[in-house]
Parts: sequence; structure tokens; C-alpha cells
Amino acid sequence: MNIILKVLPRIAKALWHWPSTKSRIENPRVIMTLLVKNEEDKLEANLLFHHAMGVDGFIVTDNHSTDGTMAILQRYRELGWILEIIEEPSTGYEQKKWVDRMVMQAIGKYGADWIINADADELWYAPSGSLKTELSRCDKRIMKCRACGMYPQEDAPFYEWRKRVAAIEAPDEYALSRYSIFQRQRGKVAHRADGYLHIAMGNHKVSMLPWTKENTKGIVIYHYSVGTWNTFEQKTVQGGRELEKHPTKKHARHWRYFYDLYKKGQLREEYDRVIGTANYKRLVSEGYIVEDDTIYNYFRNHIQWP
Repeated sequence: MNIILKVLPRIAKALWHWPSTKSRIENPRVIMTLLVKNEEDKLEANLLFHHAMGVDGFIVTDNHSTDGTMAILQRYRELGWILEIIEEPSTGYEQKKWVDRMVMQAIGKYGADWIINADADELWYAPSGSLKTELSRCDKRIMKCRACGMYPQEDAPFYEWRKRVAAIEAPDEYALSRYSIFQRQRGKVAHRADGYLHIAMGNHKVSMLPWTKENTKGIVIYHYSVGTWNTFEQKTVQGGRELEKHPTKKHARHWRYFYDLYKKGQLREEYDRVIGTANYKRLVSEGYIVEDDTIYNYFRNHIQWP
């Protein structure tokens, strides 16, 4: 009932504006939402990259970070890049609810034309060099963007990693974890502001009115889902302790799985199965780990660090 009451006004608004909806928007105002928790190792690079790619502003929800995340957010808030910081102290992981709240602010308060709902470990790359350009070419309300996973490199920051991974359909043949980085990556969506109804969990789908077929060209999401060993261990412990407070919830099965192994003293062995350490040479020779210096070169050539 609550979701119906929430969506009905949005449906009415979408129907009212339907006749005046344009097929394309030239030079769209692009707002990115970010949901973060203890992301000091990735957050600043994420903001710098997407600002250079044409994002006009960021709305960020911080879920009770305890590292240097908030200091970074405040610095870029003062620069005017971050439009709003929402401090969310809840220990219940309500990702869909929190992202929806940011989307509605992007639409109602900050005049977004297009909205990208991202995570700190994602870099949305536009081949043209501009997310605005890619989105202005889209004559649909939804742009489905493919994602590719990146292989962690211990001696470099994540934006300097230069190896991309491909999906493996038979992970047991390579002694891989059930949650390895070689799983097939699910794409995500960028979407128009007009006609928005609600976002799905994980930002993989969005409900719009009128619904139009998704455009799958253009933007590629470079996904740094698994970090180096130390980062992986820290996130497992952090996430696992939060999830223990909500044992009946069914989301985040992978983090529950990793945390259980951590408590058994088996997490390091599982991490090696996550990244395929034992069969690394075979994975390279068979084309499941390939060179990709797209992001590496972009940072070298276009990003100015403060």
C-alpha cells in the first residue's frame, strides 16, 4: 500500500507532462547520486572522474561512515560539486529507498534532466569523453549501460588497474569462488527525470512512464567490485557486522558468505578463489583477463588532482 501511495502522484505527474515530452534533450543537466559508506579510498577519484566526464552535480547519501569519507564530501560540497549530503545513520540497508530519495531531490530540487545512480566503485565512461553527449543522443527515457569488471592490482590505486575480466560460465573448472569477479556483470541504467516512477534494488532497472525500450549503446561502467586483499577484508568485516544485526534479511548474500568464512579463519583462501590466483596464467592465456588501459590513460591525460 505504501508504494502505491508513493507512486500514484508520480504517475499523475508523468501523464500530465506526457504530451510535451521531447524525444531528446540537448545539453542535458546530469545529476549523479552516490550511496557511500567508508569509501575514502575511491571517493575522490570517483568525483574527479565523473565531474570531468560532464556530471553537473552530485547528491550523496553517507551511511554512517567512520573513515575519512565525510571530510572528502565536505570539501567537494564547498567547491559546489556536491549539491547535497544526506547523512543516513540507519543500520538497516535500505538501498532502494535511499536512492529513490536522492532521485526525487535531483528532479524536484536540482532540475536534473538525466540521472545516473552510481556506487563509489563504479566509473561510468563515455567514449566521446562526455556523459552529456552520450545522453543527449539517446531518444529513450532509459539508457542501459553494460558493465565490465576490473582485476585488482596490489601496488596501485584502483584507477590505475589495467586488467579487465570476462565472464566464466563454469567457475568450478578454474577453482573459483561462487562469488568470483568472473561472474557475469549486470548492467545498470541511466534514466530521464521526466516519467520517473521508482528505481529497482541495485540500480539495474527503473520504472518509467511512458516506458520506452532501453538504449544499450554508449556508456560503459568500469566496475571495481573487489579491491586488494586488505580492502576486501575490511569491507567483509564492516559489512558482516552490520548484517548480523539483521539476520532475517535476504539481501547481500555474498557478504554474509564472506563474513562467515572470515569468522572461520578462511577468508584469505576464499579471496584467492575470488580473483583466481591459482589459475591466473591460465585465465590470461584463455582471454578471461585482458589488458585494458582505458581508465588508466584517462586519469593520466585528463584528471587534475587538487
